[in-house]
Amino acid sequence: MIEKFRNFMIEAANIMFDDTKNDLRSLPKAVRLQILIVLSFVWSTVFSLYVFSVSSFIFGWAGVVMAHIGLIIAVYLTFKFFHKKQEQPISVFQSGNYNPAKIFAVFFIIFFIFIFTKGIDVLTKTNSYETPYSGPDTTTEERIKRFVN
Repeated sequence: MIEKFRNFMIEAANIMFDDTKNDLRSLPKAVRLQILIVLSFVWSTVFSLYVFSVSSFIFGWAGVVMAHIGLIIAVYLTFKFFHKKQEQPISVFQSGNYNPAKIFAVFFIIFFIFIFTKGIDVLTKTNSYETPYSGPDTTTEERIKRFVN
């Protein structure tokens, strides 16, 4: 059962990220990544419209978008590193090859965790307003008369 699930997950990931099995294989890699990010914006907006209230929409949406983009980039970099590791089995600590992509991946994971926790914070808040609002002190008619006179 676990082996079937593992194979299913590998096949699903290969459909998205393997150049020979993807329907977008004729496009450049940068364009494919851009398409995935645009799709993450679309689905994040749909999810946020459904889940968040008006007062917490922008923070929830930003958290969900950053989570999607972070997940896409993290999965993409993970697959690239594993495929590269199969080609050259030297450890990064042995070779001393600390390239910017690896440093960026670590930084982005930390940033992703921060954004995700902020999104959870927005979801768990019961009220976004600290001061209760009871309405205006005067009626609309009084305010119009004061403006006209």
